[in-house]
Amino acid sequence: MLGKQLTAALLKKGYSVSHLSRKTGTDPEVKTYLWDVDKGTIDAACIRGVDTIVHLAGEGIADEKWTDERKKQLIRSRTKSITLIYDLLKSKPHKVKSVVSASGIGYYSDRGNELMYEDSAPAEDFLADCCVKWEHSVDAGLELELRVLKFRTGVVLTPHGGALPKMAAPVKYGFGAVLGRGDQWIPWIHLQDVVDMYLMGIENENMSGVYNMVAPYPVTNEHLTHSIAKQLNKSIWLPHAPELVLKLFLGEMATLVLGSTKVAATKIERAGYHFKFLTVEDALKDLYKKK
Repeated sequence: MLGKQLTAALLKKGYSVSHLSRKTGTDPEVKTYLWDVDKGTIDAACIRGVDTIVHLAGEGIADEKWTDERKKQLIRSRTKSITLIYDLLKSKPHKVKSVVSASGIGYYSDRGNELMYEDSAPAEDFLADCCVKWEHSVDAGLELELRVLKFRTGVVLTPHGGALPKMAAPVKYGFGAVLGRGDQWIPWIHLQDVVDMYLMGIENENMSGVYNMVAPYPVTNEHLTHSIAKQLNKSIWLPHAPELVLKLFLGEMATLVLGSTKVAATKIERAGYHFKFLTVEDALKDLYKKK
């Protein structure tokens, strides 16, 4: 979802872009190198001429239920992947200077109404543990004297994947409902702002450490649900989906929809980033206009 958009934006700006993938690529403008993270294999030629690595690898956090094995895979796909690249950098000459990596607002997890900043302590559940280990593995690049930048990404809004289509589908067919109490905070961000923020992070060599990748004005689940309904010219008439039912159905994964994470965008704004979409209403209007 993000890799394709970021690749297109980089190519448009004149960058040369390569991909690491488990299968051969089809884009004639992008050279694809093969790797297998589980087997620990990687095409050593992938780092030739490269100055920046963008780490977006990782299994989808909500694609399957969180069994013990699934949890290990979610963490492994994020940590072992960047470790494989670092091991290659240690063994081969290269010109890599920067690593720009995704992370997640799961680092803060369910924190109620407390506003989370980059220096806030992590939570103590699986989501936080996954993000802490993810960021720790990326920080190993500091030992290689690389510039390391991490973006703790919120709920990325796009009609082509992620959370929005899942939330919009029942609304579209007249069965939309607010989840749980509805007062849980959702730190959203428009896909275009995500791409533009990555471009800024790639090009601004003064940026390092961690930044929250969220819009400045988070909204509640109830607010977002009603905003989606309004954009689709639908009404929300069903009662709130009970927390107990969601927990029974989703298990530990229920924290993804019932957890409340209110996240500040102050640091990235101070770094000079100007958001294209400040309100969720403007974001949704743009996304559904483009669909």
